[in-house]
Amino acid sequence: MNKRVFSAMRPTGKLHLGHLVGALHNWVRLQEKYSCIFAIVDWHAYMGEYEQSKGIRDNIVDMAIDWIACGIDPERSILFVQSEIPEHLELHMIFSCITPLGWLERNPTYKEQLREITSRDLQTYGFLGYPVLQAADILLYKANAVPIGEDQLPHIELTREIGRRFNHLCKKEFFADCEAILTPTPRLLGIDGRKMSKSYDNAINLSDLADVIRDKVRRMFTDPKRIRFADPGHPDECNVYSYDKIFAPPLKDDVYQWCTQSKKGCTDCKMILAGEVLRALAPIQEKRRSLEKDRSRIRDILAEGRKKAQRIARQTIAEVKEIIFS
Repeated sequence: MNKRVFSAMRPTGKLHLGHLVGALHNWVRLQEKYSCIFAIVDWHAYMGEYEQSKGIRDNIVDMAIDWIACGIDPERSILFVQSEIPEHLELHMIFSCITPLGWLERNPTYKEQLREITSRDLQTYGFLGYPVLQAADILLYKANAVPIGEDQLPHIELTREIGRRFNHLCKKEFFADCEAILTPTPRLLGIDGRKMSKSYDNAINLSDLADVIRDKVRRMFTDPKRIRFADPGHPDECNVYSYDKIFAPPLKDDVYQWCTQSKKGCTDCKMILAGEVLRALAPIQEKRRSLEKDRSRIRDILAEGRKKAQRIARQTIAEVKEIIFS
């Protein structure tokens, strides 16, 4: 039997290039050797978007469309919506009872988001405890591995610690440690050089029209040291060049030379990049347009995935209750 992989995304808005290169490309590859479970975690979305939650439901179907358009195969992987399986919240409550508060307060992602996101009130019990729900999501399916970016390693370690604490308190080795599968692509920054995020309004979305993509690429931050055309550039300090290495690998050596030898300006390099991004997105957008014509089929795929995921979830919760109360 193949090892099991679990991963998830929050339906908080349109998917962007960061999701594509940081997660979805990796997920597609993992389908070849693992039993994959991919969840649309709407409860996680609600934790940060509770004041403006009405768009979450529409985002769920849009997210599933993007996943399938990018190559996630519902015949090989389980796709479902988190809130449709109540066992997630049940295991979350159990883990909340045993997780020390200090573990959550030390979470670096929690501190970063409190500092960076000032437009919403995130000083809530739910937002502080979202790593506990994350641990429940993973351990509910007894996942062997979780594909993540390097910045999410603290979350996986916390999941391991919660599982170990449950085992220790119940005197039974029930939850095994899950392994982190790091994405082979470094994190893609937004057009302003910060983390790509809907919250920062700096993302190139998978569904953006061609003119929108060209405009966003045109506005990208470049090498801050190259002021004039004649100045030699520093590609390794340029956000545009980091995209070239991903979307235009055959051209990256030429771009490096053009930049360091002042043969082309930043605008020229941006227009080359825009063309390569459009080329990479063309088959995804074509499939996306086809899938959007039958949203009921997407809902059927998610419903079938729910049935498969719930069989696993119910079995795990039954075993957990037997351990706790016996």
